[in-house]
Amino acid sequence: MNDVITLGEAMIVFNPGMTGPLKFVNTFEKKVGGAELNLAVGCSRLGLKTGYMTRLGKDEFGKHIHNFARGEGIDVSQIDEIEGYPTSLNFKEIMEGGSVRTFYYRDKSPTLTLTAEDLDESYIRNAKILHLTGIYPAIDDRNIAVIEKAIALAKKHDVKISFDPNIRLRMWSKDKAKTVISKLLPHVDILLTGDEEMEIVMGERDPKKIIEKAIELGISYIAVKQGDKGSVGYYHGETIEASPVKAAKVVDTVGAGDGFNAGVLYGFLNGWTLAKTMHFANTVGSMVVGVIGDNEGLPYYEEVQQRLGEVERIER
Repeated sequence: MNDVITLGEAMIVFNPGMTGPLKFVNTFEKKVGGAELNLAVGCSRLGLKTGYMTRLGKDEFGKHIHNFARGEGIDVSQIDEIEGYPTSLNFKEIMEGGSVRTFYYRDKSPTLTLTAEDLDESYIRNAKILHLTGIYPAIDDRNIAVIEKAIALAKKHDVKISFDPNIRLRMWSKDKAKTVISKLLPHVDILLTGDEEMEIVMGERDPKKIIEKAIELGISYIAVKQGDKGSVGYYHGETIEASPVKAAKVVDTVGAGDGFNAGVLYGFLNGWTLAKTMHFANTVGSMVVGVIGDNEGLPYYEEVQQRLGEVERIER
């Protein structure tokens, strides 16, 4: 049985060889990315059993992603490589302060070949959490039916639904994002969201008001990410304002939210208190921003323990 499974699109990420505007960058380094895959990597490194459902192009990039996921200990039994659909690409622009812009090349995504009928009910049944994001339905309207079927199968077998809106305005409009995500939220058990995203979906940016509206929708576990201001969590009638964990240095903010999500799911599955879980998740997120790459900075559990001072780090 997997602890966490997820459904989404993986991409080849080209990291720039220098900071500054992309039009002046001449060299790139090939990496692997995609929010759902990053989440699976983050959970796996923390020690959870994870699985990933996707379609990749039957090309060199697709093979690279497939091998990467396998190497991270992720269950790849639900990954297929498809002929005639190129693996999606993502070019990053990184400025001196660590801020990032993303440029997508994901037309004719291999994930478009995945239909609702292709979903393996037994695979979803044998998981504790199904993690989804707003990125997958934003790729194409056809993916909305797939995500709805995945949710229905998970609900049928009492699998918890974890959801991160992960709104990408390069992929769809605010109105479209609000419409689709609003329909999904009542089925969510664990909401992992940024405050800016909920301003689009709910018209609220105040974490406490976001929590109030989420509770009205029947969501039981809520974590609102606020970047360098920390996070706010809610569970079992308790609300916690978790202070930020200062990063040693910020060089790339991509993947920090995915790391935070992995930290929350780890704490949830291990029955931790809300306060412990939120601090742990903030710590994971702060570690990610110190490394260039979508998932290179996602830490292993013992590395988080070292950062928290729970175990001693021996240098030599």
